[in-house]
Amino acid sequence: MKVAEYVEKGLKNLVEEKPEGYTEVGKCTSGCHSVSFFIKGSPEVVEDIRLKATKRCKKLLAVADLVADKIRERGRVYLDEEEVLGHFSEEKEQDKLRDRISMVKTALGL
Repeated sequence: MKVAEYVEKGLKNLVEEKPEGYTEVGKCTSGCHSVSFFIKGSPEVVEDIRLKATKRCKKLLAVADLVADKIRERGRVYLDEEEVLGHFSEEKEQDKLRDRISMVKTALGL
């Protein structure tokens, strides 16, 4: 899948502000891009997860949203870089994708 297709389908986990009752896991800023994650529960037992990110970078938005979905499915803070790269295998700029994955990992404290 391409990043643009993923974003067009809609980002399910994006919020404008930290939701009430959620704890900020962490934040990562690189240049003009920034991403923060908020969880309900604990990193070992995630009940729900949301993210806040700059809207300038579709790659960052798509990667962060996909990772949030996977964390919700697994119920714990976790990131499988190869799984994310596989999901966006049609994307041309794989180096930028890896950079955005790195930002997400940092924001999650991984």
